[in-house]
Amino acid sequence: MKTDAYRRRFYREWVGAAGLYRLTAAVKETDVQVLTDKPVDKKFIEDKIQKYRGDIEGYINKDRRFLTALKPIAVERHAPPVVKKMARAAQAANVGPMAAVAGAIAEYIGGELLKSGCREVIVENGGDIFLKMLTMRTVAVYTGTSRVWKGLCLKIHPRQTPLGICTSSGTVGHSLSFGLADSTTILSHNTALADAVATACGNRVKSKDDLTSALDFARSIPGVTGVVIIIKNHLISWGGVVFAR
Repeated sequence: MKTDAYRRRFYREWVGAAGLYRLTAAVKETDVQVLTDKPVDKKFIEDKIQKYRGDIEGYINKDRRFLTALKPIAVERHAPPVVKKMARAAQAANVGPMAAVAGAIAEYIGGELLKSGCREVIVENGGDIFLKMLTMRTVAVYTGTSRVWKGLCLKIHPRQTPLGICTSSGTVGHSLSFGLADSTTILSHNTALADAVATACGNRVKSKDDLTSALDFARSIPGVTGVVIIIKNHLISWGGVVFAR
């Protein structure tokens, strides 16, 4: 069951990022948590969210398929960069472009913060993460109420960043998934791609028997650097993944 608690982003209460400043900002459905090594004005974040949301919404007004398609679609040559990035990610993963929206916005906001002078940045958008780190950090893998994987984390080394870490679930949260995986997590230097592949990979998992084929699909996509798929008591992983508890 997909709970109201998840929509309230309760997992933010668990974030412990020593030495970083933290703020949250929301514009319409986009609700981000930002952690940086120096203070950032909330209005700056809100303005950037509005900019990239505006680019996406403006394109949807011209082509409604961008919002509703469940398969890749071609976009105009002069479409905004964020729209093109989402479309390319969708094409690689064979899903609709909105499957990449949270990751794309997180990545673009993270890029703006790095350009503004921040050296360490974490942008979390609905559980999808862009991060650039100078020190080792751990990122929790949330699988709902399961006790088997409670406390499971991914250890992220600074040399892996900038990095996108995106998760899809068929049992937790409100995002559309046609699968039953408790957690499908994808790592990529392209956060939009990580988001799209997490959705596509998660769609393929209906039982533990699908784990190997879903992992093979994800690892076959250029740009994917790590995969973790969990369903009930079963876990499969590949690539640049180091676990911690």
